[in-house]
Amino acid sequence: MESNYINDDQLDLLLNELASLYGYDFTGYARSSMKRRVNRLIIVDKFTNFEALLETIKNDSTYFRRFVEEITVNVTEMYRDPSTFKMIREKVLPAIATQPFIRIWHAGCSTGEEVYSMAIMLHEANLLHKSLIYATDLSSLAIENIKQGIFPLSQIAKDTENYLASGGKNNFSEYYTVKKDTAIFNQNLKTKIITATHNLVSDSSFNEFQLIFCRNVLIYFNKSLQDRVLTLFDESLETLGFLILGTKENIRFTKVAAKFSQPDNTQKIWRKIL
Repeated sequence: MESNYINDDQLDLLLNELASLYGYDFTGYARSSMKRRVNRLIIVDKFTNFEALLETIKNDSTYFRRFVEEITVNVTEMYRDPSTFKMIREKVLPAIATQPFIRIWHAGCSTGEEVYSMAIMLHEANLLHKSLIYATDLSSLAIENIKQGIFPLSQIAKDTENYLASGGKNNFSEYYTVKKDTAIFNQNLKTKIITATHNLVSDSSFNEFQLIFCRNVLIYFNKSLQDRVLTLFDESLETLGFLILGTKENIRFTKVAAKFSQPDNTQKIWRKIL
């Protein structure tokens, strides 16, 4: 299947229908990435052409939910990019530790591996008892997975390796129990995680945070939408709070750039100074 299986006019039609029928605005997503994902779905779900996909989305709300899950899915893992988590462990958490209560927002958190990574680090820093982690994503299935805290056992070897590389000192197996082919993470971690669906494109700020964590989401947005989301983060972050992005993401040359400094140029961590 050619990468241009759907043309630009068809993509525009699809995006307009999604906004009109369901209120989901994907027009600010990177077009090349969106086209690849739609083309893939046409192949995987065996649609004969674009028109068949469009009619199914328009008339079947159940399939629409599947469509959203498939085009918004992001790859993640626990302690992804361990050097970033090591910096959080050594520099960020000590800086916010003096707060009487700590609020952290994981925006666009996918299935939640990094949410549980944060909860474990807070526990090890003796901060979990006075913390709340807000985990949000556009995908309701991802949110349900976070509530359960159940991940494939096949990932645990890599997760353990990342945990140790991030500066973890304990036995990683202390944080989960094994049941068949899954790892079920401890209840004390789950009780500090609040989950909700949230659309970064259209939804507003809902709290003030000391730390906002949004990694490998902005790369799928165009410049205008990146500015809109970063403005949302600026409005949601208290002064001297931290913003953490993915390895290929940056706030330079954006509307909020002047409000942030970068404590360590080797990591995608910014601190709000204005």
